[in-house]
Amino acid sequence: MRSLTFKLTLAFLLVSLIAIGLAAAFVWGVTSLEFNLYLQDQRLSAFAAAAKAHYEANNTWEGVGVALRRQGLLPPPAQPGGQAPQPPPFALVDQNRVVIIPGGPYLLDARVPKAVLNSGISIEVNGQIVGTVLATGQSPARNPVEEKYVARINQALLIAAAGGVLIALILGLLLTRTLTRPVRELTAATRAMAKGELEQQVPVRSRDELGELTTAFNQMSADLTRSNQSRRQMTADIAHDLRTPLTVLAGYLESLRDGVLKPTRERFDVMHQEAQHLQHLVDDLRTLSLADAGELSLNRQSIPPQELMERLAATYKHTAGQNDLTLQVQAAPDLPEIQVDVERMVQVLENLVSNAIRYTPAGGTITLSAGRDQESVLLKVTDTGAGILPQDLPHIFDRFFRADQARQQAEGESGLGLAIAKSIVEAHGGKISAESEPGHGSTFIAALPAD
Repeated sequence: MRSLTFKLTLAFLLVSLIAIGLAAAFVWGVTSLEFNLYLQDQRLSAFAAAAKAHYEANNTWEGVGVALRRQGLLPPPAQPGGQAPQPPPFALVDQNRVVIIPGGPYLLDARVPKAVLNSGISIEVNGQIVGTVLATGQSPARNPVEEKYVARINQALLIAAAGGVLIALILGLLLTRTLTRPVRELTAATRAMAKGELEQQVPVRSRDELGELTTAFNQMSADLTRSNQSRRQMTADIAHDLRTPLTVLAGYLESLRDGVLKPTRERFDVMHQEAQHLQHLVDDLRTLSLADAGELSLNRQSIPPQELMERLAATYKHTAGQNDLTLQVQAAPDLPEIQVDVERMVQVLENLVSNAIRYTPAGGTITLSAGRDQESVLLKVTDTGAGILPQDLPHIFDRFFRADQARQQAEGESGLGLAIAKSIVEAHGGKISAESEPGHGSTFIAALPAD
């Protein structure tokens, strides 16, 4: 199989050969034509001047052919048994339009029409036209000096063409290596990824399409690496979160089976609580799995945003009061309705409100508000709690991310709540974000398309 470098180099070379060949042929043709025209004009002028000089000296055209041959302006006559003489390039017509030196279509003693004489060079002596020189269309013979000149021109063209081909070959090789180098690097990186080495970065060497391809490849590699790390971390977190309740259940069941512990209501309550925790974790994982596959079913219906927030406030009013927190609802007037799966959206907001209650100290305030931003309806949950650290804020919607590791694990939190909230909001065609300043509380915003 031929390499891409070989194919591109061959293509550049072929294109260069064709271009140089055409250019050389054009230059050679034009040069030959112009040189022949130059010779013809020069010989025609010399022929006319010599013919005029003969007439001025003899006052007759008699013997003009011999004189012109003596000066080399006419080819020598044919010799018996020799080669045919070269046709004369010019013909001479006297004042009576009779051909006295034949050539080409002009035969000896033939009469030439007046119209034809206009294309020739008139010979004028003492104010009278005594003859006309006509071109026969035959190229004049070249002397050795002229032949040498043409040969040198052809040699120069050949050397220039060979030099052009060599330069084209060198430039083609350099350009081909430049073009294929990113491809070779991408190929090597791809093979490394196929072997499991996902973290690959290829240098971006240009800003053209190859540069864009390399940038996209580097981004893909970084995303795959991050996704693989997240998958490994999520697997470890799932194993850890499953191990704790399973360990508790196994311990109680083993002790009850061996008679070490007596079956009591309190112990069964603990076991039931751990089983519910397991069920909750499995449900969360299933919800995320459906969202990732784009198969999260939504039973949409229209509902006023204020009604949704008031329903949530009624659910958590008692819990907020037990924690000495103020729970209030604010809604902008004339808000459009939103098309949502009410139970799913309540699940999102419940997660946000429960987090706000968990991290807001006594005496604080939690505000459920609904507003408008261009084409979206904004559902906000704002608290006056401790806030989120700047380094944690970009990761709070990541799966199993815990800003407060000890507290959430102690309270049996799986770390999937905000990830599920994000998946549900995005399944509705919306976006969820968070704003926070440490010591001044946090605001979670779900932006949903208006109905």
